[in-house]
Amino acid sequence: MSDLSMANNTSTKAFDVERIRRDFPILAQEVNGKPLVYLDNGASAQKPIAVLDAMDRYYREMHSNVHRGAHTLGDRATAAFEGARETVRSFVNAPSSREIIWTRGTTEAINLVANGLAPRLKEGDEILVSHMEHHANIVPWQMVAERTGAKVVPVPVNSAGELDLDAFNSLLNERTRILAITHVSNVLGTVNPIASLIKKAKDQGALTLIDGAQAVPHFKPDVQALDCDFYVFSSHKLFGPTGIGVLYGRAELLEQMPPYQGGGEMIERVSFERTTWNVLPYKFEAGTPAIAEAVGLAAAIRYLDNLDRKAMEAAENALLARANELVSTVPGMEIIGTAAKKVPVMSFKIAGLHPSDIGTLLDQQGIAIRTGHHCAMPLMDFYGVPGTARASFAFYNTLEEVEQLFAGLQKIQRLFT
Repeated sequence: MSDLSMANNTSTKAFDVERIRRDFPILAQEVNGKPLVYLDNGASAQKPIAVLDAMDRYYREMHSNVHRGAHTLGDRATAAFEGARETVRSFVNAPSSREIIWTRGTTEAINLVANGLAPRLKEGDEILVSHMEHHANIVPWQMVAERTGAKVVPVPVNSAGELDLDAFNSLLNERTRILAITHVSNVLGTVNPIASLIKKAKDQGALTLIDGAQAVPHFKPDVQALDCDFYVFSSHKLFGPTGIGVLYGRAELLEQMPPYQGGGEMIERVSFERTTWNVLPYKFEAGTPAIAEAVGLAAAIRYLDNLDRKAMEAAENALLARANELVSTVPGMEIIGTAAKKVPVMSFKIAGLHPSDIGTLLDQQGIAIRTGHHCAMPLMDFYGVPGTARASFAFYNTLEEVEQLFAGLQKIQRLFT
């Protein structure tokens, strides 16, 4: 352990991180001759053996197209695929699996909702977003606003990276038709008070979409308790495979929305005179779906459900707390986003160093972080920076890895002073 080390927080003792790490084979490798320290979980989290095995078993034992095959493999694949949908339904506590729509990811889910709600919008209507949104929760609404005459209205944040609630209250009005807001900021780690925001929006008659991509790796959402209209997230940030995501939507709203794409599966009957749509959820799932990926996502959720979630959150909080303690050991280091309620994400800059140089030099030491604008250019403009370096932690990271990060930053800082 480095000279930066300290005794482990007692809250993490019940969480056996070394055992957990054995479930993630990718972590047991060297990069550039150094043990891998993977701190880019906010971009994409690693996959446990349970996910890899579930997808391998699907391809080895049951691969077939779903729903229409009149044979045993088709039945097996369909059962696994629809079983995965039920696992996701339980994960978000949706009332019905009819309300769980498979998408390619958070981005497609938001585009689906934006296009589906476009017929409800007219000139003068307003779509409320926040200044901390990922581009995926800005651009689709801008495209819809341009078509309909509606207006995208951003809610500012304060210097700590928290939503300006006074501004939110003043901007929310009778013209607000949609509130589209992130549950957790991908740049800042800020956890927004979405339950109260949803209630205020609903009191104004607005519909609500929550971007949960950065939230679900850290805690389970409850869409019924939140009372949101739509909740979206991606599998690959939830320790599952890439290429698949989830849209939860209220059934009555999904029934009213037009299909997003046309093709097989989403139809009931096709003729050259008229085509009728399939029932939910298939109405929004044109073409052959990502079957193995759905199976993998379900395996990831089951894996997480077998962990002590309170101990997991305590371990993650300890990682962030230790990182915050060590900031003062790196001269010129400044944290971007100091909200009172955060997940373990740390965006930062170091005086005199470009974020991309920090990332490259850390990689030479086997430490993987993310650098750039993180698909959040409006937020970068607010802070007056071209980008940041970002370390994002997961439950399989260790306090020693946090200390390795800061030892690496100290080494880089010494090279340039």
